[in-house]
Amino acid sequence: MPVPTSPPDSTPNPSLTRQASALRALAMDAVEAAGSGHPGLPLGMADAATVLFSRVLKYDATAPEWPDRDRFVLSAGHGSMLLYGLLHLTGYDLALQELQNFRQWNSKTPGHPEYRHTPGVETTTGPLGQGLANAVGMAIAERSLAADFGTDLVAHRTFVLAGDGCLMEGVGYEAASLAGHLGLGKLIVLWDDNRISIDGATRLSFSEDVIARFAANGWQCITTDGHNPAAVEAALVQADAEVNCPSLIACRTTIGFGAPSKAGTAASHGAPLGAEEVAGVRTAIDWHEPPFVIPDEVYADWRQAGSRGKAIRQAWQARLDASPHKEAFTQRMSGQVPPAAITALTEKRQRFLSDKPKMASRQASGEVLATISPACPSLIGGSADLTGSNLTRAPDQAAFHEDASGRYIFYGVREHAMAAAMNGLALHGGFIPYGGTFLVFSDYARPSIRLAALMGLRAIFVMTHDSIGLGEDGPTHQPIEHLAALRAIPNLRVFRPCDAVETAEAWHLALTSETTPSLLALSRQGLETLREETAETTANRTGANRTGANRTGEGAYVLRQAQAGKRVVTLLATGSEVALACAAHAQLESEGIATAVVSMPCWELFAERTAAEQQAVLGANTVRLAIEAASPFGWQEWLTGASAADTITLNRFGASAPAARLFAELGFTAEAIVARVHSLLAEAKAKTKE
Repeated sequence: MPVPTSPPDSTPNPSLTRQASALRALAMDAVEAAGSGHPGLPLGMADAATVLFSRVLKYDATAPEWPDRDRFVLSAGHGSMLLYGLLHLTGYDLALQELQNFRQWNSKTPGHPEYRHTPGVETTTGPLGQGLANAVGMAIAERSLAADFGTDLVAHRTFVLAGDGCLMEGVGYEAASLAGHLGLGKLIVLWDDNRISIDGATRLSFSEDVIARFAANGWQCITTDGHNPAAVEAALVQADAEVNCPSLIACRTTIGFGAPSKAGTAASHGAPLGAEEVAGVRTAIDWHEPPFVIPDEVYADWRQAGSRGKAIRQAWQARLDASPHKEAFTQRMSGQVPPAAITALTEKRQRFLSDKPKMASRQASGEVLATISPACPSLIGGSADLTGSNLTRAPDQAAFHEDASGRYIFYGVREHAMAAAMNGLALHGGFIPYGGTFLVFSDYARPSIRLAALMGLRAIFVMTHDSIGLGEDGPTHQPIEHLAALRAIPNLRVFRPCDAVETAEAWHLALTSETTPSLLALSRQGLETLREETAETTANRTGANRTGANRTGEGAYVLRQAQAGKRVVTLLATGSEVALACAAHAQLESEGIATAVVSMPCWELFAERTAAEQQAVLGANTVRLAIEAASPFGWQEWLTGASAADTITLNRFGASAPAARLFAELGFTAEAIVARVHSLLAEAKAKTKE
């Protein structure tokens, strides 16, 4: 239920004016103290933000994790001091000293808002448009949870403060289109329509009719004077009353409001105003307090605003306690994967192990989803117009656009918005989102993948058609550098499974990793089941290597042992190339060359193991050859220390031809591997003689 507001009144409200002045003062004082920052947006949007947090937004500053709070997303994250000022003044756990330490080492007030770092920050923003697209995911989450648990427990709104840049960026376009299509009536965007960007007036690069564009996308559009609190409140009330479509409120504002010479110019956007301009603002807004000093009566008004939702939260808690859905709702919001889903997944892995199917890893992934989805109501999926190729829709998943309780979203050709909305779903709580496209198009989703890693979100990116093995579609669709680029992102687990068993294990790890996003790189072509779990292969395993353990969780492991004596060669591979390594292993062993095959489904997990554990897997003083139908970049880390080492990889783009022909033409055959091993052995022998 929304916090009640009194009818809009055109009479000036001195309390709101003083509250907005305090917000402005804190923002410009913090930027001056830091010697860097963006004062223009906080000065311009202080009036609208004051109305939102004092009169409309449903929240309790003492309970920032309350599930049914309204979400506020500062998509224009460069204006972070506006948000920090709001959080401090309303009573969140953000001391004044943190504002005085704006942008300093180890403060809770970094240059752009960071999720998990500052209480009350709903998402990490700064890359423009991302926050708006996150908010679309949050609004989807609210609607879906309300369908599952009812509006007594789930009835909140998602508010966004967006700037011109958020609307220029492609992800903003995609997000607005998707939100309008889905009719997300509880999504309300306040656009800071100040007509200034870093380069100057927006007319230099941006002349479209934003209102017409959003209206064409199915949004309710409202224009208002962003410096008139009563008009802003009236616009918010109108937006809240529209339940069938999202709303855009164009708040006409002056960037750097009050600055004598810099107001309305790009000069107030991204640098301190300077002492003279700051003094001018203080005069213009009738604020004569020293820097960082807020009068008690202004604090009192703000703290009252921050606590006015407390009674509503308590009433909500009473409804939850009395609800028959309490246990299910609490489990959903806790992020716990139901034990039944883990059991179903484990059984599926065992079935793959015993049946040894030949199937594409994308097909194995689809079978895993079909198995776990009925037992995991928090799992919500989708695809960027590639459902039939990514195999991301489980049979039990209804379409969200037709049924609010449906757990499958047709994102359309919108990789940017899909990945960002997935982050919003994860941020909201109650969902484990996954979404699919081709691996080559991870470039379109990369900014959101990076932010998922930065925020530590459990988001699962299902990327199929993982190599030249997709064949005839040719080099535009064949990923080469993508694995290396994705592996370069900190806190992202990139899985490239070699068979159905590793695919199931990768899904298990992705589902249970609560603070790390995962990316599954899956094949189009069929893959033989290579994993063997027999008495012979498990007799010497203990601990993490015991029978039935998730070996993909080791990051890399010996899939085929050396049989012809002490190991002299180690073949390292991922994905479909592991089968080639196994074929080469058989040939080399027949020649008396003791060879081991190491499957490396997740470099990141292998990097977490001790040096001794890594050495045991890679083999001490052996020849090492890495095989992957992708860029060689990064492989050197696992080849260092070998007696001789090389890669069979790709330093070129692919071509259009059947997959088998491509692998042969580009040197990915067992014969080529064997020949390269002979060359490396000769090189190692020559080094020994030196």
